[in-house]
Amino acid sequence: MVVRRIFDAVLAFKKDELPSLIRQALDEGVPVERVLREGLIAPLDELGERFSRGDAFVPELLMAARAVKAGLEELRPALAEADTAPRGRVVIGTVQGDLHDIGKNLVAMMLEGAGFRVVNLGVDVRPEAFVQAARESHADLVCMSALLTTTMPNMEATIRALREQGLSCRTMVGGAPVTPRFAARVGADGYSDDAPGAVLMARRLVEA
Repeated sequence: MVVRRIFDAVLAFKKDELPSLIRQALDEGVPVERVLREGLIAPLDELGERFSRGDAFVPELLMAARAVKAGLEELRPALAEADTAPRGRVVIGTVQGDLHDIGKNLVAMMLEGAGFRVVNLGVDVRPEAFVQAARESHADLVCMSALLTTTMPNMEATIRALREQGLSCRTMVGGAPVTPRFAARVGADGYSDDAPGAVLMARRLVEA
């Protein structure tokens, strides 16, 4: 079954094989929603479970996310044609003053692979830019990353700016120095210390 081959290709990090497998699935009449859920999202969930058990590591998450991204590029036109609703809309970025993006990019790729529509603002993002992107994209969730303790206050400034502008989107923070206690103190709705956890938290926040 071609959907199973897509699943296995993601877990084997076979990025170059995904586009042709996606095309084959669509040519055989496999519903686009099934290709997305069972072929691309399911293996990321499986890898996330392995990561939580200590049986997978960040480089593997990154390679799988890149494979899924390649598959999504091939699948996107069919998704648009089928008018498949995204799981939610997410704006993500590294806060102002911080230029670190490896972890943030991994989270963004895994969120996209999990069915979210993602707007990745990059690094050194001002609170006003988060607000503008959240408003323009009708975001359900705004995710902020920081690796420097000196830039963490900009998470609070961003959350405050979102609230002052009357936006109802949920917020999530993460990064090496960020803790659940800090997240609660600055008013974030969610926190995660790794990419699989961020996907799970995003699902909970958007569904809530």
